[in-house]
Amino acid sequence: MITVKEQTVKVWGDQIQSRIKMAGEGSPLVFLHNAYGLVWDPFLDSLAQHYTVYAPEHPGTTPGNSEAIRFLDNLWDLVLYYYELFDQLGLQAPAVVGHSFGGMVAAEVAATNPDRVSHLVLISPIGLWRDDTPVKNWMSMAPEAVARAVFYDPEGPLATRFLSVPDDPQAQVEVQIQRIWTLGCTGKFVWPIPDKGLKKRLHRIHAPTLIIWGQQDGLVSPVYAREFAHYIAHARVEILDKAAHMPHLEQLTTVSHLIRDFLQR
Repeated sequence: MITVKEQTVKVWGDQIQSRIKMAGEGSPLVFLHNAYGLVWDPFLDSLAQHYTVYAPEHPGTTPGNSEAIRFLDNLWDLVLYYYELFDQLGLQAPAVVGHSFGGMVAAEVAATNPDRVSHLVLISPIGLWRDDTPVKNWMSMAPEAVARAVFYDPEGPLATRFLSVPDDPQAQVEVQIQRIWTLGCTGKFVWPIPDKGLKKRLHRIHAPTLIIWGQQDGLVSPVYAREFAHYIAHARVEILDKAAHMPHLEQLTTVSHLIRDFLQR
């Protein structure tokens, strides 16, 4: 059984208290979460069986610490923030795994200072744009529409869990407020979605890179997998059937094996 611990460190001139969930033993691996916030799930459990997993909560998304986001004004602040967080955790060049929004941030961190990331795994990352295949704006979509876009089986248990809310009315309100605030805290660094210039920086990534995508991704088309690989030298692409935007949960065993095999090389 995996035991998950929490650690809080001060970053950004001690102005931001960053909460990190940690588990496992072995080489360090940083996981950067998607736009909906950090959830410690079976995928992180699977990583923690082989690595020491550090899963920081994006600034502002930690309940009770919403004001942390106001100290970071733009994407470059955010990239520098993560370098400082690595320093506070004593991580010189960990493996970094990022999903969706976290994938974009992971790519930015690896591109800006290639020496700070030993291996890079991008799972359905955002950050690029094609006019012929636009990324859907998840921030303006109803939860049910998001579920249809991000899950291969929108009626299955993963989607049901995503859409579930507490029975207590007050708790429902609190969950909705936290979800909207979390989307705002991450949306601050991606809006407008189309282009923050990442494609101009991807060539700077030196870390061995694995790109994982779901064939049925209805939010960010799998054509973007090849787009990322076009800009990152020697990147390896794995597109999985019967998975959408959440391949690490929908094809948990396959993705876990892919990552473990990749990091061992």
